[in-house]
Amino acid sequence: MAKSKPHAVVMPYPLQGHIIPAVHLALRLAARRITITFINTEAVHHQTLKATGADCNDPFISARESGLDIRYETVSDGLPLSFDRSLNHDQFMYSVLHVLSAHVEELLRRLVATTDPPITSLIIDTFFVWPATIGEKLGLPYISFWTEPALIFTLYYHMELLRKNGHFGCRDNHKDAITYIPGVPSIEPKELTSYLQETDTSSVVHQIIFKAFDEAKRAKIILCNTVEELESSTISGLKLEKPFYSVGPIFPTGFTRSTVATSFWAESDCTNWLNTKEPGSVLYISFGSYAHVSKRDLCEIAQGILNSKVNFIWVLRPDVVSSDEPTPLPPGFLEETKGHGIVVQWCCQVEVLSHPAIGGFLTHC
Repeated sequence: MAKSKPHAVVMPYPLQGHIIPAVHLALRLAARRITITFINTEAVHHQTLKATGADCNDPFISARESGLDIRYETVSDGLPLSFDRSLNHDQFMYSVLHVLSAHVEELLRRLVATTDPPITSLIIDTFFVWPATIGEKLGLPYISFWTEPALIFTLYYHMELLRKNGHFGCRDNHKDAITYIPGVPSIEPKELTSYLQETDTSSVVHQIIFKAFDEAKRAKIILCNTVEELESSTISGLKLEKPFYSVGPIFPTGFTRSTVATSFWAESDCTNWLNTKEPGSVLYISFGSYAHVSKRDLCEIAQGILNSKVNFIWVLRPDVVSSDEPTPLPPGFLEETKGHGIVVQWCCQVEVLSHPAIGGFLTHC
């Protein structure tokens, strides 16, 4: 009997920085003759359609027309489409933590029963709290896809070591260097991710992280969007724990705009403006799709940019402070920076960063 063609379900966490690499991983796998079923939440699907103004419900239609076998599904995250997920962050995260899994399991059971070729694996974002559990129920191996550096993965993977040594989850976390994480010679506590520096670990995000890494420890394989040569010692340490593969950097072919719509907001084309600037003279500023900044901090940052007189592109998404604060910049900022700075709500980041005029990147993290 001929062996069935591999068929993987790919599902990204419903945040911009997770969706983009997952889409391009799916395209790469499909180019290697693997059938892919890609799942987005209905809210992500709706927001992406709104941003592009597309009238097609399937973002992978052009990929299929080029011969790739990529199917597309959506699933409810448990909240109405009209619910403001940015303004109500914790409610959104609680739904991802407690409600989404039931909808995903229902969809996967239907796909397992009806899809040809049969589904053979789940390639699911590490931050979800259900993939190993659902995979075991359905008899499908869970392959965990981590979109950040291997260093961050190993710190979360070894949270109990951090806790045991007093560097995490204590009322007064220790300040001495951390030298006991496999594959990490030394790291200062102030260099840990923000969630690992906090003393109150009862937040919904902490609950998600704890459960997600319990699931990740049951994954068959970890795929990481990193480069082996940049993190060789960390990756070697992780390989002692579990099959761990660096598969990055995952970008669109040629570092250009994606053929698949992935943006949550309409993208501005900054190329013509950048073409008027000297090489290395422009500061690119973006705080991503998820982080929020207080209006006070945003005004301080704006004043620093103003005082610097530097050329800049500032990506300021509409809800960076709050959905209730669509124009958070200080009065007069746009007029005073005219000619040497532009503010856009979103752009093709890979395209901008690869332009020779860009000389620096100011971001969150």
